[in-house]
Amino acid sequence: MLEELSKPPDLRLGFVAMLGVTNIGFRPFGKQPYVVTGAAGFIGAATSEALLRAGQRVVGVDNFSSYYDPALKRARVNRLSRHPEFELVEQSIADLKATIDLFCARRPEVVIHLAAQPGVAHSTTNPLAYVQSNIVGTMNVFEGCRLAEVQHLVYASSSSVYGAGSRLPFATNDPAGHPISVYAATKRSNELMAHSYSHLFGLPTTGLRFFTVYGPWGRPDMAYYKFALKIAQREPITIYGDGAQRRDFTYVDDIVEAILEVARQPPGCDGSVNQTGSDAPYRLSNVGSGQQVTVNRLVELLEESIGVSAARRHEPARPADLTATQADVSGLRATIGFAPSTPVEVGVKEFSKWFLQYHR
Repeated sequence: MLEELSKPPDLRLGFVAMLGVTNIGFRPFGKQPYVVTGAAGFIGAATSEALLRAGQRVVGVDNFSSYYDPALKRARVNRLSRHPEFELVEQSIADLKATIDLFCARRPEVVIHLAAQPGVAHSTTNPLAYVQSNIVGTMNVFEGCRLAEVQHLVYASSSSVYGAGSRLPFATNDPAGHPISVYAATKRSNELMAHSYSHLFGLPTTGLRFFTVYGPWGRPDMAYYKFALKIAQREPITIYGDGAQRRDFTYVDDIVEAILEVARQPPGCDGSVNQTGSDAPYRLSNVGSGQQVTVNRLVELLEESIGVSAARRHEPARPADLTATQADVSGLRATIGFAPSTPVEVGVKEFSKWFLQYHR
């Protein structure tokens, strides 16, 4: 079925010929690798490491963008490079020909697409970077998957897609029609694009809506990491709003376990209607703890684990930030029999332990 649906002759041959791609149809023998885009990123590196520990081959793709310190990304990849089954491909998913060439040469059965331009606040000042990476780049990944006949595409979405007017806890069958940031709009666009490819070409896709991921080797642009830096340096921290905002914080190890379990179970092509009301091989799942923690409580936990009290100053709440998030994870639990459960008290201690060692 996939072979019939994923090869419209007029588009496939004309478009590929225009790009100069010559390796369509080549499928190497042996164990197929996983392709992980954004492999130098926070979640991408952790996912790649877990796959390698499980005995899988991993082709990691990353362009080492300068949105935050590339040295941290290099340090993550250096850990991965100790594994003989890891291959790093340094290129951008925004390069269409390079992306299709890579996918058609490696012929992965599963692609885990985590590359993106992250950050809600940054998207208000530099929206075009989000269009280029999250929309153009993701479309290129979809095309690569279609042409390489990938059996399952797992891609990162975000809790930000729920936007204004969403009720708590957020459920995957909620409309998600009013994103309040450009970042959220691009992630919702990814979900709609995925459905189109699932419906038209039979490409099995699973979108994972991550809820505020934190932990060791995390992203320095995120609030918890910024707080930790300021606290350790004994500088005042800035809280936007009164600190009563509630977040569903999700520990990175739980995120990785969910990704790997979901990747093994692609949505079927049996014609049954899924939770989104579609009969395409398409699935959306929340990946969160289902619990809420206030920003003020998060700061208290960081103070305890770092051993320094923080001076706080407050700024007006930012219009692109949601006031509260909470995941309904019943769909994830039904699909893979697992949902994140690491208490934030445990996760913050593990992050702080790594943070103090990494920054000395």
